[in-house]
Amino acid sequence: LYAGKRRERGFNQAELIARKALKELTFDNAQLMIDALERTRPTASQIGWTRPQPRENIRGAFRVAHPNKIDGRDVLLLDDVFTTGTTASECARILLKAGAQNVWVATVARTLKHQEALEIGPQFETAQAS
Repeated sequence: LYAGKRRERGFNQAELIARKALKELTFDNAQLMIDALERTRPTASQIGWTRPQPRENIRGAFRVAHPNKIDGRDVLLLDDVFTTGTTASECARILLKAGAQNVWVATVARTLKHQEALEIGPQFETAQAS
C-alpha cells in the first residue's frame, strides 16, 4: 500500500488480512513480512480497465525492499481484491526476480466481469425468494 494511501485510510487492509491468516492458519516456519514489497509511486485504481492499461499502470510501481529476506524462500502474497491480476503478476514477477523460490497469490475477493455478474444475478434472486 502506498504510504499516502495508508495515511488517508489509517490502515493497510492487506496487512490486517495477513495478520489474521497467520494467526488462524498453520504454516511451518512462516514469517509475516509486511514490508517485503514497497510501492515506489502511487497508481490509479484499475477497476473497469481493459488490458493493456493495468499493465502500464503497474509496471515499475513496486520494488523488493529486503531481497535478503526473500532469497530462496516460498512467498504467499496476500491481497484484498483481485481485479485484473496485473498487480499480483507484477508483484510475483519482482519477488521471483529478487530470488523467491515460489510465489503463491491468495485474495479475499475478486471482481466480476459484467457478464459473470449477470449470470449470478438470476440465481441469487431465486435463492433470496425461497
